[in-house]
Amino acid sequence: MSDSNPSFVRRISLAVGTFFGILGNGDFAADVLRLRNGEKIGTAAAAAAPVAPTPAPAPQPKPQPAPVLKEASPDAALQLLGLLQRDARFIDFVEEDIKAYSDADIGAAARLVHEGCRTTLREHFTIRPVRDEAEGSRVTLPAGFDASSVRLTGNVVGSAPFSGSISHRGWRVDEVRLPKLADGHNAKVIAPAEVEL
Repeated sequence: MSDSNPSFVRRISLAVGTFFGILGNGDFAADVLRLRNGEKIGTAAAAAAPVAPTPAPAPQPKPQPAPVLKEASPDAALQLLGLLQRDARFIDFVEEDIKAYSDADIGAAARLVHEGCRTTLREHFTIRPVRDEAEGSRVTLPAGFDASSVRLTGNVVGSAPFSGSISHRGWRVDEVRLPKLADGHNAKVIAPAEVEL
């Protein structure tokens, strides 16, 4: 690339070098001001005020490709909400204003919702812990560990290997068994309204 059309990285280096040159040299600052005003700078003036050397550009890390984002279809999530409503009355429970109820009443309702949610999850998903060790166990995570499966918390400094205690084993889904949907099915209707005759 020619000096008349420097690269973006070269322009950053030039800007930083020029900035410090202006701060450290009054004659150079005057020449830059003349250039900005469209005036010519004579060779004698340029020789009298040496230009501060520009630092060499730092090597740039190789850019990582941007992750490819895929749009999730809401149908499976809506279907799961429908199943949780059908088997556990989950949405009824969450949407209910519970301020007027006693803790005992809420606890009894929560027990029913919990049982129904657990039944639904076990029927339609195979869910297992991410880590097999017991919570509280000490583990060492090597360099290159799967950061999507393990989240570091607490005082995270330095680089792997990391040693710490498991505070939560995490969950992963090994298998999904949602029912197939008919073409005309409106997944946005979680539970149809009921009209008693």
